[in-house]
Amino acid sequence: MDNETNESAERLLDKINSPADLRRLPVEALPQVCAEIRQFLIESCAVNPGHFASSMGAVELTVALHYVFDTPYDRLVWDVGHQAYGHKILTGRRDRFGSNRTMGGLSGFPTPSESEYDTFTAGHASNSISAALGMAVAARLSGDERKRNVVAIIGDASVSGGLAFEGINNAANTPNNLLIVLNDNDMSIDRNVGSLNSYLAHLTTSPAYNKMRYSLYRTLKKLRLVSDRRRGAILRFNNSLKSLLVHEQNLFEGLNIRYFGPFDGHDVTKIVRVLTDIRDMEGPRLLHLRTVKGKGYEPAELDPAKWHAPGKFDARTGVRDCDRDADKPHKLKYQDVFGRTLLHLAMGDERIVGITAAMPSGTSMNIMQEAMPGRVFDVGISEGHAVTFAGGLAKDGMLPFVAIYSSFLQRAYDSMIHDVAIQNLPVTLCIDRAGLVGEDGMTHHGALDLAYLRTIPNMTVSAPADADTLQRLMATAATGKYGPFAIRYPRGNSDVSKLPDDYAHLTPGRGRILREGSEMNVLTIGTIADETARGIALSGVDALHCDMIFLKPLDEEILRHVARNGRPIVTVEDGTLNGGLGSAVAEWMADHGYAPRMLRLGLPDEYITQGTPAQLKKLCGIDADSIARRLAEFKTDKA
Repeated sequence: MDNETNESAERLLDKINSPADLRRLPVEALPQVCAEIRQFLIESCAVNPGHFASSMGAVELTVALHYVFDTPYDRLVWDVGHQAYGHKILTGRRDRFGSNRTMGGLSGFPTPSESEYDTFTAGHASNSISAALGMAVAARLSGDERKRNVVAIIGDASVSGGLAFEGINNAANTPNNLLIVLNDNDMSIDRNVGSLNSYLAHLTTSPAYNKMRYSLYRTLKKLRLVSDRRRGAILRFNNSLKSLLVHEQNLFEGLNIRYFGPFDGHDVTKIVRVLTDIRDMEGPRLLHLRTVKGKGYEPAELDPAKWHAPGKFDARTGVRDCDRDADKPHKLKYQDVFGRTLLHLAMGDERIVGITAAMPSGTSMNIMQEAMPGRVFDVGISEGHAVTFAGGLAKDGMLPFVAIYSSFLQRAYDSMIHDVAIQNLPVTLCIDRAGLVGEDGMTHHGALDLAYLRTIPNMTVSAPADADTLQRLMATAATGKYGPFAIRYPRGNSDVSKLPDDYAHLTPGRGRILREGSEMNVLTIGTIADETARGIALSGVDALHCDMIFLKPLDEEILRHVARNGRPIVTVEDGTLNGGLGSAVAEWMADHGYAPRMLRLGLPDEYITQGTPAQLKKLCGIDADSIARRLAEFKTDKA
């Protein structure tokens, strides 16, 4: 609309404070609601960055779901949550959406503690079908007179994850009325890979056939010629007949899950009609919608990977702040140090291969991928498979480097143990986004990796304090001499703007002294060393500062030195205090007969909210000012 006053007066979105308000509108008004949500998202995300393109592509299906289903009584279970901004806007959080992903504001993902409309935590991919199936079965077992509908909304990338397949398989053989909505935009963050994606891209079916088959089933059931008990056999017969007639087999119907689609995921009135038709059907079913990631904003449609989480941008021109600043001098991100170093190492050793789980650009594995496409494998959202696949490669002579975000690697814990560490295979785990990641919040913080990796026999666990040490650790792991080798590093910029051409190896279990001191011993691991150094300077305490580099094996020479000098010991880490560096040092001291005064600084035993990294470090007491205060207090506290 040209007239801003008229636009404001006629905006339907301003009158929608809950899905109940949405359902009072005529269906003909829904396209306008969708357009207004898109404009709202553009204006909001331009100044307060978030996951933009996915939510833009899911507007129509979001509106249709809340229009057809009686939420929050009916359950919508979102997968990942990148696509759920429209859901937040429609469920009473429009006026607070400007606080999205900020400390004290809205979470960037569906969070049950935030709203009754957020039915399940949605930060990691592929869990929606399993969770929704549990809810659907609970609804059936509860005996409520009023039927509760449960809907899982999952993307085409997430549905390729192993957990999603487990959920689908269980849905096929457990009595339930689950509806799965497949939001198929042919994208995850980077382009989708794998045979399932190719299958979805070519999957077709006949709406007339679906309608005829369901009508026939209802008629036969009324005549008592079929029963729910025999429904599976009837479905298998019908699926075989359909395959014969249309020369096509349907993966979902092969599992006795009714399939509908694919439909245009941007035709909101059509989606409403289809959802209304299939809402009250018995048994599990799947609705396949084709959507466009970034729909309604041309720059995002043209390059959806860049616009997955674009940062701030000019809503009018589509110029991102990061594009505007691209030519300015800047420090390399740690992920880019990893990517460039990996390529350098791979050029000198043909055994080195790269593996990523749907995050080639997010981990900078794309640097090697572009130069050596045959030696880099994007396995999709399948972290457990990524690690086991690496184990198989290593067993037969390769040196795989697996790049996965810290919080996502949690999903591959058994694979690390059973398929790599037990056999002492030379798999290098390059753990990106370790520590506090910022605005993505509790589901994405890499808080637990030091603790959960430290428990695994044969595993070398390390964390560089700077870019040079990261390169040296990678070169050390690339020798293949040390078995499973974990290297964790944070999101964000490193300390360098260019890299050397070569770098020396390190010896596992050897740290380094960064600063001599006579009043206190301070031990750190990882990039928290820099914050700690500033804290020591601010505190006025004359402290010995050691960068341990390795959590496993520990540098016992350093530990004996600090134990024997009799000074208090302080450990600082950007991981959970439970089981991390502080725990390891305290255990070593106890095991070797020492009882020093100790202070452990790190992340508390709780899930940390979202906020800027600086805010979160202060919240957890590991920013320079907090460290300085704790050191000064510890020095004077002789108790």
